[in-house]
Amino acid sequence: MKFGLIPVNVGVKSIEQIVGYSQLAESVGIESVWTFEHVIVPQDYASKYPYSADGKMGARPETNFVDPLIALTAIAANTKTLLLGTGVNIVSQANPMFLAKQAASLDFVSGGRFMLGAGIGWLQEEFDAMGVPFERRGARFDDYIIAMKKVWSGEVVEHQSEFINWSGFKSYPVPAKKSGIPIIMGGTKGKIYERVARHGDGWFLPVDNPEALAEKMTPLAAACAAEGRDPDSIEISCMWNMQGGIDAIKAFEDAGASRIIVPIFGLGKDPVAGLTELAETIISKI
Repeated sequence: MKFGLIPVNVGVKSIEQIVGYSQLAESVGIESVWTFEHVIVPQDYASKYPYSADGKMGARPETNFVDPLIALTAIAANTKTLLLGTGVNIVSQANPMFLAKQAASLDFVSGGRFMLGAGIGWLQEEFDAMGVPFERRGARFDDYIIAMKKVWSGEVVEHQSEFINWSGFKSYPVPAKKSGIPIIMGGTKGKIYERVARHGDGWFLPVDNPEALAEKMTPLAAACAAEGRDPDSIEISCMWNMQGGIDAIKAFEDAGASRIIVPIFGLGKDPVAGLTELAETIISKI
């Protein structure tokens, strides 16, 4: 079982804190660190956050949301083996060419350690602020993923669609892996099973117990069968609520997970002490 830490870019007070968490994580056996993304946090919003009972995300407008790719670049420069993931970037509100270039550049400076967690987005007020249509964001997301993979190919890019008109160029650097930057699909809503099966190298589910994870595996297998895809080729990551100890980790593994991502906010008032304890009581014994 692999272990990740999330989010290393939210609610932080300094670059030293971002880098310090990450260096400690690397030293105690954490495999990866992950970020959240919101460009803005509205004072109030009608949009419903789909993963909380009250429809609100757990961040105030004054919360520091350091840009994910900038935070991960700083971490890349100060670590050696730690994998770097976004959990997730809101692809459908981004400029796909710029995001493709940023992602490839981060992969370059990190020596191939970057994983792009990709989501569709739920906060219409954020799309409005960025001047991007909220409508048809799913179709835009699918198109952007296909187009960005062409940018990473190193070949001449040709991509004409409803959303993009690209022709006759190349973009370097290209990802370190011939297979490209791993795309980790995020979420459990909408056409997520089809998107994971069609586009995903991995799937990051915001579920925090093995039973909830197990329920998702049957429809994922069905979607993979429809795409002619082996479901075992998709790396499954999920959150852990820090309950149940080693038995819970084994249950996650039995349900299909290969990575557990631990929320920093669940490590207690002193995350450094909490992370050290997690390493000693769980990670070192797996």
